[in-house]
Amino acid sequence: MSNRKKIRQAPSSAPTTRQIVPIVIAFALGALLAGPVGAVTAGADDPTDDRVAALRAEENKRDAAQVVELTARARQVQESLLPVLDGLATAVPVAKAPGPAASRPEVERWQAATGKAVEDFANPPSGGTGVNIARSGLAAAVQTLDAAVDTYAAALDQPPAGRASLFELTGRQRDAAVAIWGSAATQLDVLNVDAGNGHAHVFLPAVPGQGALTADGAPEGK
Repeated sequence: MSNRKKIRQAPSSAPTTRQIVPIVIAFALGALLAGPVGAVTAGADDPTDDRVAALRAEENKRDAAQVVELTARARQVQESLLPVLDGLATAVPVAKAPGPAASRPEVERWQAATGKAVEDFANPPSGGTGVNIARSGLAAAVQTLDAAVDTYAAALDQPPAGRASLFELTGRQRDAAVAIWGSAATQLDVLNVDAGNGHAHVFLPAVPGQGALTADGAPEGK
């Protein structure tokens, strides 16, 4: 009898052929299926993208209509404010001593015009960012001019010796209103050009010293 011990072979950790075959088949099936399924997925229309595109189209259509509406409203308000600015130009010239005081009935007409202008921009509809900026700027301008007229009316209630500071404040408020309107009118001009309507110059009359933007030299509607 041999004294040599029999050596037992340790079980191998490597997969056997019987184990490898199913794995290879699984990978092969996965590769075959991945191609057609991936192609179908990539080629299918994404309903989310379609909905986003539809919403953007609706917003663009809405904004285009609001630009036309806002421009028409701005022109109407501009015309109504011209007598107010003409009167203030005489009563409170820019960078000059106040002229002859306006009459109480004239100031009441100014207040009626600026009050109506404030109402015209009240309760604005929801629009795109560009339209909202233009509309809110025009609204802020008429509110500031309305305050200027109220300040002038308050000055008339004071003795002549005590009116100077209120007249000076009226002038500063008037100049701020014209400057704010100029910025908003510039935005409105850009919106019209982008919408294909051509230039729309709806500016209030300004003079040097008011810091207001004015119309460029481009033809109206071009």
